[in-house]
Amino acid sequence: MFNNIPEVKLGLIAVSRDCFVISLSERRRAAVAAAYKELGGEIYECKVTVENEKDMLRAVEDVKAAGCTALVVFLGNFGPETPETLIAQNFDGPVMYAAAAEESMNDLINGRGDAYCGVLNCSYNLGLRKIKAYMPEYPVGDAADVAKMIADFVPVARALIGVSGLKIITFGPRPQDFFACNAPIKPLYDIGVEIQENSELDLLVSYKEHANDPRIPEVVEDMAKELGVGNQYPDLLPRMAQYELTLLDWIDNNIGARKYVAFANKCWPAFPSQFGFEPCYVNSRLVSRGIPVACEVDIYGALSEFIGLCVSGEAVTLLDINNTVPKDMYEAEIKGKYDYKLNDTFMGFHCGNTPLCKLCSDAAVKFQLIQNRLLENGNTPDITRGTLEGDIAESQITFYRLHGSADGTLQAYIAQGEVLPVKTRSFGGIGVFAIPEMGRFYRHVLVGKHYPHHGAVAFRHVGKALFSVFQYLGVPDIAYNRPASLPYDTENPFC
Repeated sequence: MFNNIPEVKLGLIAVSRDCFVISLSERRRAAVAAAYKELGGEIYECKVTVENEKDMLRAVEDVKAAGCTALVVFLGNFGPETPETLIAQNFDGPVMYAAAAEESMNDLINGRGDAYCGVLNCSYNLGLRKIKAYMPEYPVGDAADVAKMIADFVPVARALIGVSGLKIITFGPRPQDFFACNAPIKPLYDIGVEIQENSELDLLVSYKEHANDPRIPEVVEDMAKELGVGNQYPDLLPRMAQYELTLLDWIDNNIGARKYVAFANKCWPAFPSQFGFEPCYVNSRLVSRGIPVACEVDIYGALSEFIGLCVSGEAVTLLDINNTVPKDMYEAEIKGKYDYKLNDTFMGFHCGNTPLCKLCSDAAVKFQLIQNRLLENGNTPDITRGTLEGDIAESQITFYRLHGSADGTLQAYIAQGEVLPVKTRSFGGIGVFAIPEMGRFYRHVLVGKHYPHHGAVAFRHVGKALFSVFQYLGVPDIAYNRPASLPYDTENPFC
């Protein structure tokens, strides 16, 4: 299995305006490198301090030769605004800018660097040249402060590197009645994502070619070991193992010039009748190994999952923002125990694609109830088996989506909350979610801005990094769940 989550190798370049003492910037650079290493990070300290454009070229060549994939440009003093911005223009990867705070009231003559001022000209020059860069919320600090800024930059850089090398492979067509998944793909090319669209027939042909693949028994054994008592249909495992190998081999044969991959695959209504099972469990296994497989050919869902994987460094999922929490459940199990209103809560659900590691201990492979009604008339399930079902375990979560709107522009939302330890008493991969002011967010962002029902879920609070990733990608509209004190533009003030 190839590594589908990018490795970030950081480089640190200090800059210095030629009318300042260069040693000030160099000393402060060394202090930043040491502070970051104290936090447990690794960073390559470029010893070329940039004062002019020739220095800039030498410094960029140095970090490239060292294998750096992301850069920190550090203004140890005011900095040379043109050379320092050209670093980002000439480096192929995400770049962060940060600056040194003054160190002591007893050293404000030769020891004063004026980097607080220099950041303003740096930012202005970046804007003039239309160069993208990451700026921390407050980009000026001492060595320990800057080291923490660098730590915050790493997951952002990892996602940006991933997006720039991503290919999304689809097997469609997209479902007619699921316009959630029929978003324009042109904005994906604008941010550097490659798309390979295929037919379901292409996938079926490849699947049949994998019949009797000698690797199937090994995959079956691994599935059975992973599922344990949740292996309710042992006879189904060879079919699913064959499918898993089909997808993995498709990656090897089709990733081409790209480094990373995600899938957006058709999963109903023809899939179970032709393949003989539901693909959900296989999808869950792949995302747990770092390869998102979005349901229902949801291309932006696959992209969102991939970004969440890169940012969080762990498995994510794709869920429907699905149904309300019944009032009697809220009254009995949530009210008074947790600080949420009824309309702060909802159930996130999908048929069975959430990784086993994110479900409660009684999760098992089951059958898709809705498809069983449609395709097997509610009789004993056969081809509708293959979902991974269970309640989603208690956890912090970030619900988010990067999406292409109807006019071909990007939009995104981010909302942090949690999965509550409340039994759902329902089917599928499902959980009781709570997000502060979800009711208003639902109305004025999800409904008001025409978002689909699919959302990606990271199982920790990663909103800070996601917001920075979306900003860097140039997303013009990034929404979030606003507190009650901050009305939405479309919110009726008389309610």
